[in-house]
Amino acid sequence: MQILVTGATGFVGGNLVDALLAADHEVTILTRSRERYDGPEAVRVVEGNVLEPGSFDDALDVDLAYYLIHSMGAGGDYAERDRRAARNFSEAAGDAGLDRVVYLGGLGADGDNLSPHLRSRREVERILGLGEYDLTVLRAAIIVGAGSISFQLIRQLAGRLPVMITPKWVHTKCQPIAIDDVIGYLVGVAKTPETAGETYEIGGPDVLTYAEILRETRRQLGARLRIVPVPVLTPRLSSWWIRFVTDVDPAVARPLIDGVKNSVVVTDTRIQDILPRDRRHFEAAVADALADEPATTPTPKARLGRLFRGSKP
Repeated sequence: MQILVTGATGFVGGNLVDALLAADHEVTILTRSRERYDGPEAVRVVEGNVLEPGSFDDALDVDLAYYLIHSMGAGGDYAERDRRAARNFSEAAGDAGLDRVVYLGGLGADGDNLSPHLRSRREVERILGLGEYDLTVLRAAIIVGAGSISFQLIRQLAGRLPVMITPKWVHTKCQPIAIDDVIGYLVGVAKTPETAGETYEIGGPDVLTYAEILRETRRQLGARLRIVPVPVLTPRLSSWWIRFVTDVDPAVARPLIDGVKNSVVVTDTRIQDILPRDRRHFEAAVADALADEPATTPTPKARLGRLFRGSKP
């Protein structure tokens, strides 16, 4: 099958390209800079930008496309950029006669006062659904693996803070999923015609609170984590101190932290019957991720000094 992967330079996209090549698919990737792409040589590289209509048409002569693009971290109004990108792609894919598009979105109930980040993911899903092709949507929560920004945030918080003063969102439930299982589902729906036009929720076998996620990660780093919940520390306030404690880009960390108020748990398990697989438990997924990432390092003293003393940089 001829397949296009957008967002191929990202965490999920890079892993997906490797899996598709291993399954003997012909893979095209779309990138804004051919020179900056350092992935497998077996792929066809097309240079283009979904924010510029007409610049990426040459990439659409395929049977199926994965849409893995999001603009967090680029600064400014990422939701507006994501709307424009999805609209441009949807129209171009329809004009090119593309048969199928697969989109990886976020878990969360529509009526659950979704965070801006999750609302944006759902809006992209809606826009892509307007296209003249069959759209398959997979919705996931935290993806655990080496290179995942969400897991990097958890790993650094758990590794650098032996005691955490946290708001009540630490009791919010989440159903994380290992990167290998995400890739398995993404590859699986491509070869399963009955998944065309459907939306599925994917998750690992464990439903955990964020406190449990942080404690287990800390345990695997060789220590214990004490969590002290307080009622007044909102997710938005949390995002401000996270910028001092972690190396994660604040433009990415803030939307992610704003979203922890939403329970992200699988309620529709149909995908497990269509594509049965032995999913990785969270404990094993964390062990895999930590084995593939460099060891956590302490936060620089100067950075902590600014946090606790309020000194200027």
